[in-house]
Amino acid sequence: MRAKYSGPETAAAKRNFPFTTRSVHREFISSLAVIKKAAALANAAGGKLPSLVARSIARAADEIISGRLDHEFSLPALQGGAGTSINMNVNEVIAGRATQILKRKAAVHPNDHVNLSQSTNDVNPSALRIAGLNLLGTVLLESRGLAAALADKAKEYKDLRKLGRTHLQDAVPTTLGAEFAAYAASVERDIRRLEEVRPFLLELNLGGTAIGNSLNASPRYIREVYKHLRSLTGLRVKPAPNLMAQTSSQTDFVMLSQSLTALGIDLSRIANDLRLLASGPRGGLGEIELSPLQSGSSIMPGKVNPVLPEAVNQLYFMLSGNNETIQQAAQAAQLELGVMGPIIADRLLESLTATAEVVRQFTDKCVKTLRANTQTCHRWLEAANALATLLTPRLGYDAVSAAVKQAQAEGKTLREVVLARGLLMAREFDSLTRV
Repeated sequence: MRAKYSGPETAAAKRNFPFTTRSVHREFISSLAVIKKAAALANAAGGKLPSLVARSIARAADEIISGRLDHEFSLPALQGGAGTSINMNVNEVIAGRATQILKRKAAVHPNDHVNLSQSTNDVNPSALRIAGLNLLGTVLLESRGLAAALADKAKEYKDLRKLGRTHLQDAVPTTLGAEFAAYAASVERDIRRLEEVRPFLLELNLGGTAIGNSLNASPRYIREVYKHLRSLTGLRVKPAPNLMAQTSSQTDFVMLSQSLTALGIDLSRIANDLRLLASGPRGGLGEIELSPLQSGSSIMPGKVNPVLPEAVNQLYFMLSGNNETIQQAAQAAQLELGVMGPIIADRLLESLTATAEVVRQFTDKCVKTLRANTQTCHRWLEAANALATLLTPRLGYDAVSAAVKQAQAEGKTLREVVLARGLLMAREFDSLTRV
């Protein structure tokens, strides 16, 4: 039977919040443990905590970070109290395990030792920033991979002419490569927006304690805790210029969520385009083919659906809903504290995690493996008379309009009509209509 290290505050939270929502995100718990380790080392350096106790706290925190104590953290993500229950859950588990490590009963206290020089109000937001930065790194990695895959398709199909469409109606010629280059550029801009959030997230309110005025946190502790935190995380975290502002305002999380949502909008738009371009295969556009990943119907044999583009669409719906929740929760802060932190943490970390996972699958199993139907692209381009706009500067609007009407009436291509009328030679037509 696994040991239980949590205490009365965790038990009270379970009674008060007996909700069947998901548990607190593991990345959040891990980041809290990193802060507890850094705080213990900082307090020991300042002479406020015996080194033996500090080492036992650090060792217990390491076990949480490694996942060995995951069974100790089952509180629901939805809870009141600005996340005090989450902080106390971690405090109690570390205290219980550290006491066991020291082989002394009640040697380590969750508040007096583990939470020394801290408050839920500076620890939790700082942990969310660290967790957000870690997961953002994965989102950026996967998004760069997607942009590269789209750019590869742009190169592969740079000379494949096709029909461009506006309002879902025939427009002017383009190339399949140009469409994919535009997709790549959109994702690259989304990546730039996400990168711009990082400096904001690196500014923590750790050391501000309850309301940002650093009550019970010495200047030496603040210097030491950031030094250890930078060493433990590899992140260039630093105290915010105004710890009180950083304790009450949570708009940095809104900024991250909004940037994620912007990425989701572009991803969903691209996914919609791929669904349209791959529609059919006989009754739709059919200009590209997506890899057949699984059966698309339990009743229609041979049917294959665009399951990953559909997953991307649903990812955006999730991001959009989570973003609205995060915005409302951040706005609901009062005076010196952003009290709705738990729901912000839950929805933000869900959005980051899901985005990285979905983008990875979309890249590897959809974008990289799709292929063009060259003949279909050419057929739609010829049938649509889309080349007419390219002829107008040479032949004039009225002459081209007449040729288009004749082509439509006789079921011919524009090229056939123009050549038959003697308006252009074949070589001239092909030169003028080259995209």
